[in-house]
Amino acid sequence: MTANRDVTLPIEERGFLVGVELKRRHNLWRVEDSLAELAQLARTAGIQVVGQTIQRLKAPRPATYIGKGKVEELALWKGDLNYDVVIFDDELSPRQERELEEALDVKVIDRTALILDIFAQHAHTKEGQLQVELAQYEYRLPRLTRMWTHLVRQAGGAAGRGGIGGVGLRGPGETQLETDRREIRQRIARLKQELEQVRTHRRLYRQQRKQAAIPVVSIVGYTNAGKSTLLNALSGADVLVEDKLFATLDPTTRRVALPEGKEILFTDTVGFIQKLPVLLVAAFRATLEETEEADVILHVVDITHPNAREQCQAVEKTLAQLGVADKPRITALNKMDGLLGERAYGLKVNPGDLEASGAVRGVMALYPDAIPISAEWGIGLERLLERVEEVLNKAAISIRVCIPYQAGELLSLFHRHGFVVAEEHTPEGTLVEGRIPSRFLAAFRPYLI
Repeated sequence: MTANRDVTLPIEERGFLVGVELKRRHNLWRVEDSLAELAQLARTAGIQVVGQTIQRLKAPRPATYIGKGKVEELALWKGDLNYDVVIFDDELSPRQERELEEALDVKVIDRTALILDIFAQHAHTKEGQLQVELAQYEYRLPRLTRMWTHLVRQAGGAAGRGGIGGVGLRGPGETQLETDRREIRQRIARLKQELEQVRTHRRLYRQQRKQAAIPVVSIVGYTNAGKSTLLNALSGADVLVEDKLFATLDPTTRRVALPEGKEILFTDTVGFIQKLPVLLVAAFRATLEETEEADVILHVVDITHPNAREQCQAVEKTLAQLGVADKPRITALNKMDGLLGERAYGLKVNPGDLEASGAVRGVMALYPDAIPISAEWGIGLERLLERVEEVLNKAAISIRVCIPYQAGELLSLFHRHGFVVAEEHTPEGTLVEGRIPSRFLAAFRPYLI
């Protein structure tokens, strides 16, 4: 067979992973589990993982993060494994990256740079590209000296989906490498202005939703928990679904009808992850505000993951950072069919299978208030929607109003989103008694009796 010389395939980078367990730092994740997740991130970014090592330290070394002996070991392993990038599971300082690269003579990146690279590959909308570019510029600005020393011209657009340079180097493209710090800061300022316009647009969109009196449920969860699959199952949407970390970044909103017929909006947001870079939380502020404005937060958990509880805690930590930890919450334990083992392989699972499974009952004992579902098989979704309806109704308050006949739109709103107990037509208007969600109280306040 003759090779096609006109086609140049990208060369897969060979990566070596480094994890550090600090004895004085409390971490819910075992270093081995965190390193396993780092390996999955690396594979998502297109890196072939050829080895890994762990070091336990009292505190990071100021110059190289790891000890001198471990640096020497890495240099020796380079000859055997022929790796060309070393990936640290914790964020490194610019000095530490520079010292390590000089000692190992290879590219050195950290978890933050790796996640930023994955985001650069997966951001498809203008908003997502702006957010990723801003985060990458702010991350790289203090590392500019290192980049001038070690990088050559690279291709790539604003979002950096491809190009020369490899993982950790995709993003803003060659413009960033040929400008000085002042110009980069100017670019950061322009990006922030553009993102502020995005925030303003989203704010207006949310105001329109409020005027339309449509409740919003924000779907959150650890990356790859099945949020997009669930949104597809509930709404018939066609959101991208892949067995990869951060397969989707851009928020998607779809209408869904509840059992009683009322329509609400479900919004799927970017997945969370442990050690989520602060830069990304800040850059994706416009997107994450969808969670802040939601009436209910639906937390989707991949119950089959060995670190499911740790993933839950990482999500809770991020929700607390966003200031939404006190919002009404529903937990959906997804992929419950995976607990059935070989019985589920190649077969359609039914709710009876889940209820009869001892493994499922054992898990539910740990999460007594959660809803067991399988988004892939459509199991438990009706019960999940019923719970959403219950939570929204629980937030309703009892009122008695006399709505003038010229304010007929308020009467329609009461019927669409409230619960009418009694209704009577009087000379002054329509006398209505019932319950409405508290968010609508302001509209009816002038007519309370």
